[in-house]
Amino acid sequence: MTVLKRARERWVRTGGVELCVAELGDPEQSTVILVHGYPDSKEVWSEVAARLADRFHVVLYDVRGHGRSTAPQPLRGGFTLEKLTDDFLAVADAVSPGRPVHLVGHDWGSVQSWEFVTVRRTEGRIASFTSMSGPSLDHFGHWIDRRLKRPTPRRVGQVLGQGAKSWYVYLLHTPVLPELAWRGPLGKAWPRLLARAENLPRGDYPTSSLPTDAAHGAWLYRDNVRARMRRPRDDAYAHAPVQLITPLGDVFLSERLYDDLEQWVPQLTRRTLPAKHWVPRTRPDRLAAWIEEFVTGVEGGRTAPATGKGPHADRFGGQLVLVTGAGSGIGRATAYAFAEAGARVVAVDRDAEAAARTAEMARLLGAPAAWAETADVSDARGMEELAEKVAAEYGVVDVLVNNAGIGMTGSFFDTTPEDWKKVLDVNLWGVIHGCRLFGKQMAARGQGGHIVNVASAAAYQPSRALPAYSTSKAAVLMLSECLRAELAGQGIGVSAICPGLVNTSITATARFAGADAEEERRRQQRTAKLYGMRNYPPEKVADAVLRAVVRDAAVVPVTPEARGAHLLARFAPRVLRALARVRPPV
Repeated sequence: MTVLKRARERWVRTGGVELCVAELGDPEQSTVILVHGYPDSKEVWSEVAARLADRFHVVLYDVRGHGRSTAPQPLRGGFTLEKLTDDFLAVADAVSPGRPVHLVGHDWGSVQSWEFVTVRRTEGRIASFTSMSGPSLDHFGHWIDRRLKRPTPRRVGQVLGQGAKSWYVYLLHTPVLPELAWRGPLGKAWPRLLARAENLPRGDYPTSSLPTDAAHGAWLYRDNVRARMRRPRDDAYAHAPVQLITPLGDVFLSERLYDDLEQWVPQLTRRTLPAKHWVPRTRPDRLAAWIEEFVTGVEGGRTAPATGKGPHADRFGGQLVLVTGAGSGIGRATAYAFAEAGARVVAVDRDAEAAARTAEMARLLGAPAAWAETADVSDARGMEELAEKVAAEYGVVDVLVNNAGIGMTGSFFDTTPEDWKKVLDVNLWGVIHGCRLFGKQMAARGQGGHIVNVASAAAYQPSRALPAYSTSKAAVLMLSECLRAELAGQGIGVSAICPGLVNTSITATARFAGADAEEERRRQQRTAKLYGMRNYPPEKVADAVLRAVVRDAAVVPVTPEARGAHLLARFAPRVLRALARVRPPV
């Protein structure tokens, strides 16, 4: 039995149609109304509704002419924004009389909800609005006007780019053909096409009413788009706080559409998501979390997220990030950077006290929650227990950063089998364990994610002094490339980060093969001094990690010397081989 089959149903009559309304959760709680888009019905929201129902009174309704709601007669002129606003007010009055509602819209549900939140007659009925994949037609019209009245190559390119993305709008304005296509071959093929294009999970969506819904819904475009684009309203200002969620892979809408939104929305919160258009189906967990955070914040007197102040707060707010080797160096700086962006952080280190300090500071820096976990990444059973615990207590990780590593230097013949085993167990097998366990959970969830493996410039820069270390990091780099290819179709990105000389404690703990204890201490001190003189901070590597996730970058050399070596590896490998023969100064 699906979630919506357990919902309470009622019928709301308005403007000559009857709307099918479904309710979940306690009616005494705050009401959240979910409005679907085209060519959907309310079932598109089923997974989001299930996650919100424990906390809110959740209401979904089939837009007129869709699902189990009746269609206006005649169809022409029956889908105007004015009539859709009448429908919304009738539903709101029926399910939440006397109390404002929190509004959430996707696609055309968002387009019409922008009308609801900007017209005078709805003032006081809407407490907040969360928009995704559907702009205001008024704002869109002004956006085009500004770019055509003051054209620059960039502005004209933006208009042409969005025009190309809007190809389907032109087709829907043609008479009869869209109806014939939807009631014929397109309606039959749509579920398969959508599943393939968006990697949608199977379930109660789309419903059998899809061909009729899509045929009726063509009038949403015909009744509204041209009229509003020609004469956009000048008073389309939002009278409630707005949360904008922008899927970065949306093939129908450009991110640039929302560049000027602050002038229309005095209280705006922005979020971005690495996903395609149908996010209510592909990322219901993230949407539900953001909706809950936003609604709770508005009701608590906040109009912006309670946490997250870094440059990527719109991208990582509320996400779950796990960092290994988080007790110091690059791992600790990375945990702090994600905390400043509003992510929830799991700090993992074999040093329990160091992990606890990182988690405590992460909370102070802005993480909504942070936890310390103790684990040795080279221990397969220990990592399995960690993965099980994290999934059970905190949820499936959105971003995994495999950072834990150890240094090892010395000639090949001085490096013992025990030395090889130790460096490979941590530097390679630690990454394998993390990718295998947490990556498998991401894939099973089916809602994307990102894996970051911290390799090294030594992965592509040979050195006579680093045979074991370079081998382990080269393996991490190739593992990352292979895994990136395998997981691409599942929306999971994989990035290999290749720092160069970074001032961290790894130099003070590096092993020097073939040296006695006293000589090893002397070399550790010498190496630490050299790295200290270079003084490249781990915080810059942490920034590179966040940018890599945002951009879904494959390989990221960080320091200038790492970038230079990467170029040489691609275009002048003989130079690198010659440099590899130079004896290091330690």
